This record gives sequence, C-alpha cells and structure tokens, in this order.
Amino acid sequence: MTKEKVVIGLSGGVDSSVAAYLLKEQGYDVIGVFMINWKENTGTLTAGCTWEDDVTFAEMIAKKLDIPFHVVDLSDFYRKRVVDYMFSEYEKGRTPNPDVLCNREIKFDLFMDKAMELGAKYVATGHYCRRDTLEVDGKTYYRLLAGTDPNKDQSYFLCQLNQQQLSKALFPVGHLLKPEVREIARQQGLITAERKDSQGICFVGKVDLPVFLQQQLAAKKGNVIEIPASFMSKKKEVAVLLENFIRLCSAFPYKPWNGKVIGEHNGAHFYTIGQRKGLDIGGFKEPLFVLATDVIRNIIYVGEGKEHPGLFRKGLFIPKDDLHWVRPDLAMVEGDEHEFLFRIRYRQPLEKATMYMKTDGAYVLFDDEQRGITSGQFAAWYLEDEVIGSGVIF
Repeated sequence: MTKEKVVIGLSGGVDSSVAAYLLKEQGYDVIGVFMINWKENTGTLTAGCTWEDDVTFAEMIAKKLDIPFHVVDLSDFYRKRVVDYMFSEYEKGRTPNPDVLCNREIKFDLFMDKAMELGAKYVATGHYCRRDTLEVDGKTYYRLLAGTDPNKDQSYFLCQLNQQQLSKALFPVGHLLKPEVREIARQQGLITAERKDSQGICFVGKVDLPVFLQQQLAAKKGNVIEIPASFMSKKKEVAVLLENFIRLCSAFPYKPWNGKVIGEHNGAHFYTIGQRKGLDIGGFKEPLFVLATDVIRNIIYVGEGKEHPGLFRKGLFIPKDDLHWVRPDLAMVEGDEHEFLFRIRYRQPLEKATMYMKTDGAYVLFDDEQRGITSGQFAAWYLEDEVIGSGVIF
C-alpha cells in the first residue's frame, strides 16, 4: 500500500522536529520543508538566531530522521501579505497580530500550495492544537481544538483557518505536553531537544518595534497626555441598549483638555493600548500605561497604574466583513445571540461573553470588564475547547 505523503514545516525548533518524528512513526511518507519568510535584520533583537541558523537545524533533523528536505523562499509573499499589512495597520493606529496572519496567509495557504506541488495529501506543523471531524446532516466538518497543554495551547493563532485548510492540516504534537515533547526529542537524540522556543513576531523574531516600523513609518514628535483616574470615574460606561454598544466598544473619546501634557513621544502609531515600556516618563508612583492613541492628532493618552479604569472595556465590536467562522455550520445570522468563551490575545484565559449579531456586525458584551481590548487584534470565540470563529476588533 502506498503511504500517504505529508509535508512537515520544519522550523528548526523542537516542536516541528518531534512532529516529523511522530509522523514517520505513524507510517506517513514525510517530507521536511523549511520556509524562508524573512531575511532582514532591521529592528530585530534576535540576530543570534537568524533563519540561517534555523535552516541548519532543520536540515540536520531531516538527515537524522532520514526524510527528504527542501527549502522554499516565501519572503516576497510574507512581506506583501503580512509585514506590509502590519505597517498599514499601525499607521492607522491599530495593532495587528502578524502570527495569526502568517498562519492564514503563509503556512496554510502559499506553503500548503507548495506542499501539494510535492504530491502531499497533508501539511503538518508543530502547533499545540488538535483537529478532529464531526458529521452534521451528512456533511463532514473539521474541528479546531485547543492543545492539551494549557500553557502552550496555540489554537488562537489558527483562528482564521477555514474548512479547506483544516481538511489538509495535521498537528502531531497537539495532544502532548511541552515537557513530553522535549523528552521524546531527547530519547530520539534530536539536536533541537534543548533549543529555546522562538519568540516575537512569526519568522521575524523579537523586534524593537519603533525601529522596525520606521522602515516605512516616519517618526514625529507629539504630546503625551495623562488622563487621571478621577476623570474616568465620572463617566461610568453602562450598556443599557445594544444601540449604545458602539460607544462601549470604541476607544473612550478623550480630548486634549481632559488631561495634562506630561511629555513627548516619537509617533502615536508606534504605541498600543496597554503598553507600559517605551514611554520614558518618570515622577509617578506607579507605572504609566497607554490608554488610547490618536494618530490623526498624534497624541498618546496615558494613565497611572495597571488598574486605571481607562484600561478596561465591557465590550467590543467586530464589523460584518471581518467575521470568520471556522465552523460555518454554526455561523450566526442577524438577530441571533449566543454565549461563547472569548480570547482577545494569546494565552489570555477564556472569558465568558454574549455575542449579539446585528446588521453591521457582531457586538460582544463580556460578563467581566476586559483589560486592554485593542483595535486590530483578533478576538476568537470557543465552545468548550473548540474554536468556532474569530474576527478583527474594530
């Protein structure tokens, strides 16, 4: 019997290394492929772990496992689909999530196409998530499930995948805990067993964000304005009617006269809500946090202390065109409302909320106020451990 062919995205890390080993043990015809997605070092803080290092580790793993190895250069596509989108979003005062985009646009799109050209039936990665199938009215649906390891669950990063992409995806380490993955690597003598996990932007690494963004976005001086907590307490946000949600879900309409100028910054588009580092303003008992940014007037609004009321919101809004249903059979229509568990950033605990579907999109009201809801980020909603859908926060 002919073995089913699987292309594994070998990144040079322990997770994809063990994934490749497990696939081979399961009887698949495994091909290792390394993606070159970013070659530049401007603004990066991880020059000691470049893609050249990664490809060397990936090739050594392929030799150890005795599987074919290829390298594909997708850097032009990555710049156009991921990095250029990042620049555009930051310029608008929004905070994108490049890791979610990378999975949707690169790993499970362009890379998947390359895998199919090699005759593969499936594409596998080292993500900590799981996939299974479900029959509904005679039709098969693919379910995206959280990884078994609660500390490494990466289902949030895959929340924009569609049914076709999931039908061809395999996640061999999703049922394992991270220590178990490293132990398998040690037992098999894989050189990546003790290698540190990559950090920062997908395929770019850790970056000095202002320096990185200055490749395309110009620095420009502007005012930093402090909003006192006492001002916020005068404006208690209460959702009485759904029609008032848009006020709840957007940034508080600060005005320059709501506070006082306490310093300068080099560009409002270099900052994001909830940010603490990079303000370089002293004289306060507690750290300052960014409450909002105004890229039109080039103003940053800040507040003192991590419990400043300006950091918290009760709800969020996702425009209709930015809604994505991983499970299209569960898609809501206008007039529907449903309780889900929500995540608005990686590793954030799931939070209870109710989604209300209206003509213009989805309005989400949380049971408890959420800290640092940020425009441009992805919100993902779950039923138990299954990702049902996701969308870009307005």
